[in-house]
Formats: sequence, C-alpha cells, structure tokens
Amino acid sequence: MAAPAPAHNYTEDSIKSLDWREHIRLRPGMYIGKLGDGSLPEDGIYVLLKEVLDNCIDEHVMGFGNSIEITITEDQTVTVRDYGRGIPLGKLMECAAQINTGAKYDSEAFKKSVGLNGVGIKAVNALSEFFEIQAVREKQTRSIEFSKGLVVYDMGKPKPCDEPNGTRIAFRADAESFADDTHFRLDFVREMLRFYAWLNPGLALLLKTPAGEEKFKSKDGLMDLIRSKLTEEPQYPIVHLEGKDVEVAFTHGTGYGEEYYSFVNGQHTTQGGTHLAAFREAIVQECREFYKKQFDPADVRGSLIAAVSVKVQEPVFESQTKTKLGSTHMEPNGRNLRGHVTSVISAQLDNFLHKHADIAKALQEKINSNEKERKEISGIQKAARENARKAKVHNKKLRDCRIHFDTKDKRREESTLFITEGDSASGSITKSRDVETQAVFSLRGKPLNCFGLTRKIVYENEEFYLLANALQIEEDLEELRFNRVVLATDADVDGMHIRLLMITYFLQFFPELVRKGHLYILQTPLFRVRNKKETYYCYSDEERQRAIHRCGKSAEITRFKGLGEISPDEFKHFIGPHMRLEPVKIRDHETDADGNALPSDHRSVKEMLSFYMGKNTPERQAYIVENLRIEQELEFKETAEKTEALAEAA
Repeated sequence: MAAPAPAHNYTEDSIKSLDWREHIRLRPGMYIGKLGDGSLPEDGIYVLLKEVLDNCIDEHVMGFGNSIEITITEDQTVTVRDYGRGIPLGKLMECAAQINTGAKYDSEAFKKSVGLNGVGIKAVNALSEFFEIQAVREKQTRSIEFSKGLVVYDMGKPKPCDEPNGTRIAFRADAESFADDTHFRLDFVREMLRFYAWLNPGLALLLKTPAGEEKFKSKDGLMDLIRSKLTEEPQYPIVHLEGKDVEVAFTHGTGYGEEYYSFVNGQHTTQGGTHLAAFREAIVQECREFYKKQFDPADVRGSLIAAVSVKVQEPVFESQTKTKLGSTHMEPNGRNLRGHVTSVISAQLDNFLHKHADIAKALQEKINSNEKERKEISGIQKAARENARKAKVHNKKLRDCRIHFDTKDKRREESTLFITEGDSASGSITKSRDVETQAVFSLRGKPLNCFGLTRKIVYENEEFYLLANALQIEEDLEELRFNRVVLATDADVDGMHIRLLMITYFLQFFPELVRKGHLYILQTPLFRVRNKKETYYCYSDEERQRAIHRCGKSAEITRFKGLGEISPDEFKHFIGPHMRLEPVKIRDHETDADGNALPSDHRSVKEMLSFYMGKNTPERQAYIVENLRIEQELEFKETAEKTEALAEAA
C-alpha cells in the first residue's frame, strides 16, 4: 500500500498580505461583480463607469455642478468631467490610490451619498490599463496618471489653469482583467444616464461618442421615468408623492405582473431591498384603509408600475455593487427605515386620494378588476397545480439541473433554462449541457399564439403551465428557478416564428421576466469553416469571410440550418462559458432633452404585439410585401460573396 502524500505545510510563509491593487486585481468580482465583455448590462465595465459617475452625482446632490460630460472613444477610453468643487489637490493621490480614503466618511461633507466605503474609484484605477485623474480648484490643477494601479506620471505641484472647478477622470479597462473584445454597448450606457437624469431633475448629462452627442435631462424626475417605462396607456394619471427623504411615483397598466424601479441616494437598487418592501406593504395597507376593504395584496399590486426613491444616511448594501439595500434605519441610531417609508407613503397617498376623487375611483376599479379575474381563474389554477404536481416526477418536457437561481449556491447566477423546439435540438443540448447549471425544456412544435388571450390560458394550456411551473413564476419572480431563460430555436422561418410566439407569451403574461433581463435568445453559428488544421464557427457573413481568408483554398464551408445538425461535441462550445446570448429588451420611449416622450412607429408593447401577432392580416401583408427580399436574391448575394472571398484567399 502506497504511503499517503505529504500534506501541504501550513507555516508563517503561507500567510499572504496583499496591497490594495493586488487584492482588487486578484478578486475583481468582490468589487465590480462579474467581468463579462460588455454584452450584458450587469457586466463589470458598467460598474467602473457607474463608480466614476456616482462621485459626480454626489457633488451635484450637495449643490455643486449641474452638468456632467461623458466621452467614449473608439478605443473604449472613457472620460468623465464634472463641474463640482473638484477633489482637494493635495489629496488627489490618496483619493485615487489609497483604499478606505475619501470625503464620504465625513457625513457633513456628503450627508446622503452612495459611495461610502472608499473603494469604488480605486477599483476603477486597479482594473484599468490607463487611468488618469485631474482636479481643478480655484484656477489651480493637478493630475496623476496610473496603469493597473501603479503611478506612471505625477504632476506633483499644482499648475495654473483657466478651466472651471471640477474633476476629470479618464480610464480604459485592462485587457488582462477583461476580455480582449470588451466594449461598451451604448444602449446600456444611455439607460444608465437616463436613470441619473430621472433621479436628479435639472442635471444635464452630455454623452459624446464617435456617432455624435446626446443630452439627457429630466424636468419631472420619477414621473418622467414612469412615462418612459409605460408600454401602454395607464389606467389613471401618474400619482406622485413626496415626504421627508421619500419620493414615489406610480400608476397601473392593463397587463400582468408588477414593475418596480427603486433607488437609494440615486443608486438604482435593481434587487430592491428594505425600501421597496416597505412601499409594497404601504400601498396595500393604505388601499385597505381608504376603501374600507381587506383587499388581497395581489389585487392591489397587479400590473402596478412604480418608482421608489429614498435618501438614507450611511446606507448598508448587500454587496459592493449596491444592487440591494439592507439598511434597517434611515440614519445611524435614528428612524426605522421600513416604518418611516410606510408611514410617509400611507399619509401622502391618503391625502392624494381624498383630493383626487377621479383617480381614487379609477384605482378602485382596477383593484376590483384584478380581484374579479383572480377569482375567475382560481378553480382552473387549482386543477392545473394538481396536474403539474402529478406530472412533476415524470415530466418529460423538463430535463432539470442541480443548481437553481432561488438557492444560495455560488453558481446560482449561471442557472439557465434552454427552451428548444422538438427532440433533435433538445437532444443536442441535453447531451452537451452542464448538468449542474443548465436545464432543457422541450416544446412540441409551435406553441399557441396567446396574443389577446387572458391569463386563464396559462392554466388551461398544459405546455404553457408546465413551463411557468418549471420556472416558478406563476405568482411573481421571487422564487424564479433560472437566472437565464434562453430561447434556442433554429435560425429559419419556423424557428423565428416559434421565437416570436414564446416572446409573445412572456410579454403577455410575465413581462417582469423580460424587464428584469432574464430572457435571452441563443446565438448559434450559421457556418462552419475549416481546413485540416483549423476550424472556425461563424455567426455572420463577415465572420465567415474572415474565416475563409484564414483557411485559404482548402476551406470547407458548412451552413447550419438547424440546431439538430450540430453534433453534441460541437454544441458544448456554443453553450459554454462564452456562449453568445442576445438579451430580449423592452425598448423605452425615446425622450427629448426635457424627458418628454417622442413619437415612434410602435408606441407600446401592446401595439407592437397587435401588429405582429394580432389579426390585422392586410396591414401585416402589406408590410411584408414592402420589406420582402427574394430568397434567390439572397442566395445569389451569398454565392457572389463566397466567390469573392475565395478569390481573395487564393
């Protein structure tokens, strides 16, 4: 019997002490969440931008500076310039490169700011291959340049300057920490700037890119936010309430689900927290008291869209990325946060409803309508749940995984459900998936077009209900089992149709799943180009042409027409850590510089679904004819491109 291997020696030399930049670079996820390549809004490069902008916003909130300029160049260098007081010149180095240093610890200088832990800007510095910080104060300026947290150039003594007061920070994400192709998607940046504008009426944010300049400014704050997010006509005018350190705006739509935008000191808390829980409780409590009826909470909040903003001194967040508020008090040893928010909203809403009888009546009618529908489908719900319970053990549609989003497992965010069409596609994915985090739900052909139908169909249609049951979204998203719901269909006409039908299903009955960024489309390669030495999978004609050029005359080109044609050995590359996912997003209304909605071709999701999925056959036929491209024309273009590419390779 072999002797056991010697244990690793645990000595004084085993204890390591890292400096601030080494720790950030070794464990970036602790500071900016997941790295990513910029294709998702939660990727780390947007946290870098947000950390810089948060400091500018804090200056504005304190009454200094009404404009911020953001420049993004083609090489993904970002420059942010504010016109606040400017960092004290003698403390520029400490603020940029000494952890746990900053003015946010002085509650008199920044009473209710977001950046309280003295880490944010240092994380940007450590994770940037280029980082420059410059401050201007009273006709004097000083700047320091860094690379990966190390000083490259220090101006040392301040120099005379004619620029107005403020701070300028420029950075470019480090290729060693992020992927080589990491880039900012401007639609995500625009969304971030819109939120800053909505939370700070009067503040002007100017975005400069190679494509031009865009200005973001809001006049009515949270009311502008709600107007932009409405996908249909509201049931009544937006209700706007304000109290000490609390502001809310809300209305009801005609769809399903609840939609919330919550903020703490201007920070968008995408996962809610104490303040949002207090609002949800308060609106139910006040409606029960005002209308003298014990409404079910789901009836009060069904199809509600609301924005909640609170100001908290020294807020406690559940992570460095500050997406969920964990504070229980408005200030240290002060007011209870939940109780204060509840009392303010209850008092303000009571006054509002007494003053606006028409809105009070419309709100009551909406609650009654929700109650009526809930009672109508309660019997169907019970039968569907019983059938689902019986089928759960041997549900052939779902091939489940072991780790789910509603657990505390460290890989919970990787949990993915692929929705496939037919057995061939689901077979390839099932054989090549990660059984720990990836599940498969197989559709039997084309699902029902549910546009215009009521939620009753979710319970009557076995396939729809089994899917909702597998996701655990029947009531809300609180117990959602998969972080990513991925539509994996063929890239042909039938596949596109199934994709549209499933998007319609989610938009119609579970829009919050889409709004919160859980629905994606799987991008699979259209072509495989290879020779004896190399294989390239191409997702576009441009990629195919480059691959042909690399492979030369011996290039073998295969066009994939269905997922079933891709072998499991190949498929594992397309659903692995670097799989390409396109998020399904509900587009906001475009707004002008003052936050007013601009006209568009399809003003709401309801109108869009009506056009594409409704029964307006003549209008849709005319649209198709006007935009039709003949298949022969496409094939001719493809053949010409292939010939040209081969000629270039030769």
